[in-house]
Amino acid sequence: MPIAYLDPHSGATFPLDQPRWCGPGQTPLLLTPLPGITRGRIDTTTRSLWRYRAAFPMQTDNPITMGEGCTPLVPRRLHGADVLLKCEWFMPTGSFKDRGASVMLSLLRAQGIEHVLEDSSGNGGAAVSAYAAAGGMQATIMAPESTSPAKTVAMRACGATVELIPGSRQATSDAAVARAASVFYASHNWHPFFLHGTKTLAYELWEDLGFSVPDNIITPCGAGSNVLGCGIGFDELLRAGQIDRMPRIFASQPAMCGPIAASFLAGVDTPVDTPIAPTIAEGTAIAQPIRLREVLGTLRSTGGGAVMVSEQEITDATFDLARMGIYVEPTSAQASAALRQLLAAGTITPDQTTVLVLTGSGLKSTPRIAEMMGIAL
Repeated sequence: MPIAYLDPHSGATFPLDQPRWCGPGQTPLLLTPLPGITRGRIDTTTRSLWRYRAAFPMQTDNPITMGEGCTPLVPRRLHGADVLLKCEWFMPTGSFKDRGASVMLSLLRAQGIEHVLEDSSGNGGAAVSAYAAAGGMQATIMAPESTSPAKTVAMRACGATVELIPGSRQATSDAAVARAASVFYASHNWHPFFLHGTKTLAYELWEDLGFSVPDNIITPCGAGSNVLGCGIGFDELLRAGQIDRMPRIFASQPAMCGPIAASFLAGVDTPVDTPIAPTIAEGTAIAQPIRLREVLGTLRSTGGGAVMVSEQEITDATFDLARMGIYVEPTSAQASAALRQLLAAGTITPDQTTVLVLTGSGLKSTPRIAEMMGIAL
């Protein structure tokens, strides 16, 4: 059966050869299940995530790549447990979003798209700007006016048109959806090709660990692209007979903006009332995640969960990591704060293999981290 766009709510499918970012009525799309690949189909001559190109939904002879992927897996001892830190900021633009941007823009360009629109609190826009530039594409980025300058400067430097939108992160998303009538909306939150870039994290961890799976993965979560990407990737490996179980996937969200965690903890698949306020973990400040049900489904089906962490816990985690040489943005550090909670509850035990996904460099949040330290820049 050919691979197609899939509306997971209705079951409707749409041909893959026609570019689209949503279904009828602006429903978010996934892709129909892919078969996965075996060890023998890894292109070991390629040192980037394109070593897993055989697992992608479309093929291109000319991918937009700058060596993304193949990030370090660093052992550290945190909160009394030996863990593995997947250092995703070792990417061309300093965050895990390069995985999705490389694959999404490569496949969209192969479909004939030349100008893309993205909305982002920073890292996604920086990644799309850079990969659009590398691929000879135009990019328009909408970002909240509160976005860290270190991120918007990078977008502009790559030649993207940047529009700063007043109000919340959700206001920026709404503005982008409205603009999508005139520019193709290559959203890292909406487009299913992006998830087939982030799924390479699962393939990479499988290869990093000697073609096995960890017991637990803890990742910061805003819209859930790493949760869903890991779910898709490990599910493909299970389907291909390369692993015999799924890892438990845990999402960490700030208590100031944790709609996915709130619904998980309430035991429902629908939005619940929860505080929405500014947070130092700006990269996960998504008030209305469009794939709420699918993210919750992945957390539950893998036996994982969701954790809410306070601003103080995120601050402490940021400096705990920095003082062992791991300088990440507060958004990333919340994975360590979640680990502390999960260990204290006995949900995760020190004898298990646990991976923390550290999604972005502290260099992107220097002004914010300076504020946290009481330093004037």
